[in-house]
Amino acid sequence: MLTPMLREIAPLFRLQNDMNRMLEHFFEEVPTERLYGAAYPALNLWEDGDHAYIEAELPGMTLKDVEVLVSGTEVTLNGHRTIAEQPKAAWHRRERAQGRFSRTVTLPWEIDSEKVEAHLFDGVLTVKLPKSAIARPRKIKVVST
Repeated sequence: MLTPMLREIAPLFRLQNDMNRMLEHFFEEVPTERLYGAAYPALNLWEDGDHAYIEAELPGMTLKDVEVLVSGTEVTLNGHRTIAEQPKAAWHRRERAQGRFSRTVTLPWEIDSEKVEAHLFDGVLTVKLPKSAIARPRKIKVVST
């Protein structure tokens, strides 16, 4: 039963292999400046009590290359990545992109922008985002009437 089914879809597997072979070298000659995709930089975002944390991978970047903007519930990471040109080089592969990038993340609560902290260490940007007082749970004293 399985063998006849595999025979019917075998041409699809061959087509996939042919397409993979064809596109294997397609992106090797990319331009030195290109736009980043929507998912650059790669990041992790988590919440721990009264804070959220963003860790973004920014290898080879310095403080002057990165900007963090906070407004309301949004955090935007902007930057510009440059890669040193190699004069008289014969490129065989160029996979590391350079150029401007921007990535915005929306949180489900307001951020206290006055208390945001950002650190860049070993190519990882860590941003600590405290919840605003309005977004934090508040204990209400219950009185008897």
